[in-house]
Amino acid sequence: MSRLRADLVGFECIVRREVNRILRIWAQTILPPAITMTLYFIIFGQLIGSRIGTMGGIAYIDFIAPGIIIMAVINNAYANVVSSFFGAKFGRHVEELLVAPINEHFILLGYVAGGVLRGVMVGAVVTAVALFFTDLRLHHPLVMLAALLLGSVIFSLGGFINAVYAKKFDDVSIVPTFILTPMTYLGGVFFSIDLLPEVWQHIARANPILYMVNGFRYGLLGVSDVGLGMAFGVMALFAVLLYAAAYHLLKRGIGLRS
Repeated sequence: MSRLRADLVGFECIVRREVNRILRIWAQTILPPAITMTLYFIIFGQLIGSRIGTMGGIAYIDFIAPGIIIMAVINNAYANVVSSFFGAKFGRHVEELLVAPINEHFILLGYVAGGVLRGVMVGAVVTAVALFFTDLRLHHPLVMLAALLLGSVIFSLGGFINAVYAKKFDDVSIVPTFILTPMTYLGGVFFSIDLLPEVWQHIARANPILYMVNGFRYGLLGVSDVGLGMAFGVMALFAVLLYAAAYHLLKRGIGLRS
């Protein structure tokens, strides 16, 4: 068997295992985000949104729908990789991957693909939920898809890095709780950054989630608080940097070899 063939077989096995894991425990991986996002639509979209009226000339529930969808996608892409890879570390079967004749790129891509697939699955479910509350319009389908995929890739890589450094289960929840949640709420999901004071607008523009939300929002609604080129430039930069960091950690076995 050629080296490339072995790499592709290894990649396929990782992805298949990740998909089986997602579907086997769907009550933990797919259902909770659907329930949580339904509450977001009811509370923020209908109850609060009816009092706000419009945001940037768009009905408030329509404005927040893209942000809620992409928020579910990136959170679940992150959660899938961090839990799966840390579970492999904790169960000590990650060592089998490290000694297997599989290139580290394909190992990393396998886990990232699993995170992206879960993110897309959850995104599809949340989009179906959103249709009960608002009529979604596809302004630029390719832009929407590109923003969704880039965002889920970035957070899958972030979850991988978190899993590499995590030493106990508590370490897996620290980053989502104290970093990702504040970044998500300050990333323009529920408001336009034009409403912020100037100094806070500059701070918000340092938040990568802002560019994911607005790229996805532009794909659905045709409106964005940031330039489309800037949004995808920032996302591409983060994807490259995080991939390089994750590959370096995996290649060196940092946090993986005892």
